[in-house]
Amino acid sequence: MVRDEEDINVYKIQTKDKINKKKKILVILIIIALILIIIVARNIQIILKQNKQCEIYEKQVAKIQEEEQKQKEEKERKRQEKLPKLTDVGVQNIEKIYTSETKRAFLTFDDGPTDVTPRILDILKQENIKATFFVLGSNVKKKPELVKRMYDEGHFIANHGYSHVYSNIYSSPQAVLDEFNSCNEEVKKAIGENEYNSHLFRFPGGLAGGTYAEIKKQAKDLLMQNNIVNVDWNALNGDGETNNLSIDFEIQRLNETTENKNSIVVLMHDSPLKSVTADALPQIITNLRDKGYEFKNFYEIIK
Repeated sequence: MVRDEEDINVYKIQTKDKINKKKKILVILIIIALILIIIVARNIQIILKQNKQCEIYEKQVAKIQEEEQKQKEEKERKRQEKLPKLTDVGVQNIEKIYTSETKRAFLTFDDGPTDVTPRILDILKQENIKATFFVLGSNVKKKPELVKRMYDEGHFIANHGYSHVYSNIYSSPQAVLDEFNSCNEEVKKAIGENEYNSHLFRFPGGLAGGTYAEIKKQAKDLLMQNNIVNVDWNALNGDGETNNLSIDFEIQRLNETTENKNSIVVLMHDSPLKSVTADALPQIITNLRDKGYEFKNFYEIIK
């Protein structure tokens, strides 16, 4: 009987030990589980935080990319605006260039760029006027940086041929077109724009009359077939009439040739022998403003 009681007590002790051991294991497991839950929860928080940061970063990147795209599109839009495109409206505008209900003045300069050109550009910049330069390809090749400045400052770069040697230019209608193309190639290189084409030519010596009148007439048709129009002038400062120039003389000729005209295309030169034109330009501008003229350039004509 005693033996049985001892066995029972031993059994109870063993059972109690087992239960305590199980409790300990359970507590340990619970603690481990809690630790794991805490670790997982912290990891989840870290992942969520990282995801949120990634979302913020992705939004920032998307915003930057969107801004870059807008800037790229705006840059392209401005580039396209500076590339002349001759439309039917542009052709009609050229045909009616000397007709306008309001007073407008197109300042044009032939034969540059030369050492005189920077002075003219400085004055135009100061006066906030955009002019039109009928450049010579041979001079563009010598001074490309001046043509780039003209272009960057919003002036219209038109075409006056390459050589200005009449016997070369007017040897045939094709020679006229070749002179245009040679000049245009130099302009492209100078301004760094391979798509540039002014579509606008001024015949050296003007279109009308002279020894080469018939060649010019045929060349005009050939140019038009190649989407190139031409324009002369209906007002001038006289710097192409004599080398004995003065400011007073240029103002006088300007007054004589602008009288009773609403729309004027003013012929001037930025060549070394015509440097007086740079001296006279501020007074020429003031004179035209006083008469009520608004200054335009051919970007508003060639569309």
